[in-house]
Amino acid sequence: MSSAPNTYDAEPIPDTARAEVDRLLSTGDLFRYTAKDASPVARLETAFAEMIGAKYALAVASCSAALFLSMKALDLKPGARVLIPAFTFAAVPSAVVHAGCVPVLAEVGPNYRLDMEDFAARLDGTIDAVLISHMRGHTSDMDGIMELAAAAGVPVIEDAAHSLGTTWNGRNIGTLGRVGCFSFQSYKLVNAGEGGILVTDDPDLIARAVIMSGAYEHNWKKHPVLLDHFATWQNRLPLYNTRLNNLSAALVLAQLAEVPRRVRDGRAHHDYVAGRLNTSPWLDVPAPLAPESRAPDSIQFNLIGLSDDEVTAFAAAAARREVPVQVFGMSTDNARAFWNWGFLGDQPDLPQTRAMLMRACDVRLPARLTRADLDYTADALLAAIAEVMSEKTQAVA
Repeated sequence: MSSAPNTYDAEPIPDTARAEVDRLLSTGDLFRYTAKDASPVARLETAFAEMIGAKYALAVASCSAALFLSMKALDLKPGARVLIPAFTFAAVPSAVVHAGCVPVLAEVGPNYRLDMEDFAARLDGTIDAVLISHMRGHTSDMDGIMELAAAAGVPVIEDAAHSLGTTWNGRNIGTLGRVGCFSFQSYKLVNAGEGGILVTDDPDLIARAVIMSGAYEHNWKKHPVLLDHFATWQNRLPLYNTRLNNLSAALVLAQLAEVPRRVRDGRAHHDYVAGRLNTSPWLDVPAPLAPESRAPDSIQFNLIGLSDDEVTAFAAAAARREVPVQVFGMSTDNARAFWNWGFLGDQPDLPQTRAMLMRACDVRLPARLTRADLDYTADALLAAIAEVMSEKTQAVA
């Protein structure tokens, strides 16, 4: 059997970044607002907005910072209630809390997407905004979400940290709501170690976000759009200093040309492994929704008919084959399990989401893997589940 694939390393940064990185290191010009002409951060904002199909973009320190700034730029008042899916990373409800708002959790189904009936019931007169987290790149029913949010008169923020390159009815995820937020953290499609960006078509929202991101004094004049909107908000908004630096922007700029290839290969890898895993009666990879074209760099699947002990045994059997499996609800202190978000205080239980998380598995599938790597991964997972369920069958017999 071949060696287990390395699923932890990110792809190498393209050589095209080296000249710009060397220039920045030689000059020490790392702050986005010191350059007389367009800085790497400003060039990234222009290129990213054009690539994603948005009018404006603002690069910041992280996707969490982008989410936080989005809520502040929407002028949500202290105590505003923000409806979010219960299946997301802890940073999402944390951003809501940092913005002075209150997260309201909605149920998620076994296909990892919002339960639309529960979402509609919770979108009552008490909700001030909707923050849709496309967790692990799985897109909920955006047509239904946007229609319900419009009827309720509330804005939609998209957490597209895992969804760069994903489309819904041909439109890029992150451009459907009032504002979309993306991540450049190392395990995302584009890697700067840390970093994020928000996109919007709303001129007043981007002006407020730019000011609050840390464009103090007259630095907002180096954003080549909407100077009248910026002047309106100068000195009227607090500064949170969540800017991206030039070095990180240079790394991202060099990778934008790689996005189509990474999306193509990531989707092909996911679908190949999904087809193999779905041959087992105990493994199920949910299908995408019809309007959705995903850009995955990992695969999620559900364990069917297993007890807690068998789930633990399956993860151990996969680990012995050097394929790490994260079972969201069974992993100790997992930041994606809503009951571990103690900073929210007491929350009502969400039985549907809890049941899903107790059987939902997560395995990385970077776009750089080879077909041999994919076969190793699928073989290991199929062998692990066969081992555990064979033992169960023998015990029953």
